Amino acid sequence: MTIEQIAESTGLTKGFISRVERDVTSPSVSSLLTICQVLSLPIGSLFESPEREVIELDKAPRINMGGSGAIERLVTPRSESRVQVLRSTLDPNSSGGEALYTINCDAEVLHVITGEVIVHFPNEDVKLIAGDTLTFNGKEPHSWSNTSVEASEVTWTIVPAAWSGSA
Repeated sequence: MTIEQIAESTGLTKGFISRVERDVTSPSVSSLLTICQVLSLPIGSLFESPEREVIELDKAPRINMGGSGAIERLVTPRSESRVQVLRSTLDPNSSGGEALYTINCDAEVLHVITGEVIVHFPNEDVKLIAGDTLTFNGKEPHSWSNTSVEASEVTWTIVPAAWSGSA
């Protein structure tokens, strides 16, 4: 349907329908119900997660997992509970902190895109370089550091998602 057809069928203005479509304004509950009825769209479907969702890196929300010198972005939808992927830029001499930490997940996967990262465990340090991937139990105490003179790009995959994230 065109904006004009929707406006005519709902009794709302074309300008209002256009602003709703462009996410410039939010309709009232009654207007939303009317629009859904005209479109034969169950109102509950507006609140369902899409089956597929693209997260563009430059638009991915920044999050803070702690530590210092890291720019972290959540590149999976906040609503995704099966897996969580973070893309991080780790400045030279950045770290996850002195204290080892755990994440409430079954598996954590660290993939180094560029640079190098050292993952610290209670009895061992594991050095990773570009192309390397480390898989371990997120409940195992660990931390990380980038002791190189260049920034590193990494992805962290957490299974299942440990939390819903925050901006």
